Amino acid sequence: MKKHTKVALVTGGNRGIGYELVRQLAMDGFKVILTSRNSESGHAAVQKLKESHLDVSFVVMDISSEASIRQAAATVNEQYGRLDVLINNAGIYLDKNQKLVNMDPSVLEKTLTTNFFGTYYVIRSFMPLMEQQAYGRIINVSSGYGAMSEMSSPGVGAYKLSKFILNGLTQLIAAENKKDIKINAVDPGWVSSDMGGPSAPRTPQQAARSILWLATIGPEGPSGGFFKDGKQINW
Repeated sequence: MKKHTKVALVTGGNRGIGYELVRQLAMDGFKVILTSRNSESGHAAVQKLKESHLDVSFVVMDISSEASIRQAAATVNEQYGRLDVLINNAGIYLDKNQKLVNMDPSVLEKTLTTNFFGTYYVIRSFMPLMEQQAYGRIINVSSGYGAMSEMSSPGVGAYKLSKFILNGLTQLIAAENKKDIKINAVDPGWVSSDMGGPSAPRTPQQAARSILWLATIGPEGPSGGFFKDGKQINW
């Protein structure tokens, strides 16, 4: 790796939006670490990208496991010694058409474990690599469902809460950080993927482009914001 090559890491990078984020970052000159909890699918995705001569590697990481996250962070530190861009893309959507108080509590617990606590532990584990160089760009892939206005509408309560809290985490970490480490949340829109389904109007390629501008913002760029298609939206 060249001394000044920037390193990016994408969680859940083996498919959908995550795969496109990895591909487009690598095409833009980043050394990209693709993470996935499934080793087989992760290696397959990396091999496909390498066939296009892209600088991509794989590290296994299950964001529902704090131990797995810590191990992945140790591996990245040992192999690369730096991290410039962190994109928290991995997430789950388990909701069915049930009221929040009527659903199996395990649905809420699993959703928060992955979508909120997973992201929290990833940031907690990888931010020291950014702090040692006083630079970093963190992007949390959120959802329009996480806006405060969505809390007054019924449905998909577990997923909404997980993204609502994720948005709060984004603001809090931005407020606590004084170095050139920017953290923002992004709504990628309704995307045709395993989560979004085949009827969604937006492609993973389009969604990735709407996210990646935040990976290269300068020191004057935003932090603690919630964006969609490059425009700040209300929390």
